[in-house]
Amino acid sequence: MEAFVYFAYGSNMLARRLRERTPSATVIGTAHVEGRRLAFHKVGKDGSAKCDIQAVNPVTEKAYGVLFRIACSEKGDLDRAEGLGEGYREENLLVQGDGGTKIAAKAYVATAIEPNLRPYDWYKGLVVAGAMENGLPPAYVEWLRTFDSQPDPDAARREHNEKLLFPHSHHAERQASSL
Repeated sequence: MEAFVYFAYGSNMLARRLRERTPSATVIGTAHVEGRRLAFHKVGKDGSAKCDIQAVNPVTEKAYGVLFRIACSEKGDLDRAEGLGEGYREENLLVQGDGGTKIAAKAYVATAIEPNLRPYDWYKGLVVAGAMENGLPPAYVEWLRTFDSQPDPDAARREHNEKLLFPHSHHAERQASSL
């Protein structure tokens, strides 16, 4: 199978979320990219904030994420899910993987930014859950929790995404608000 390496830093860090979009996605490990900072400021199709890894100075800052191997045949599905050309552009990054290895990976970087937007609670929950699932540094996970979020007024969308957060729970809404 021909495959590419994808650097997920937002909701796609949660394997269940990404496999819903690209079933072949397999975790390779964690990584970070230097000179970038995670921000919830990308304008989402639903009007809420999504994640971006904005270039910053000083270059000593870094954004963490998860590396996945994905079948090339599913690249179009990932492009559509990410909104390639509609708020995100594809970028080839050199990330630092576990053990300091430099790895070439594809990522999506925001082109449509609004700094005053907030993510929906469920979206922030997916980001935090993916960071925890993959063992990102505890201080980074705690930092992710500090971002303000808001309830999603679309009950069906909220319920669908909360099921990804809590696949075996009937109390997903109450648990999501605690993330």
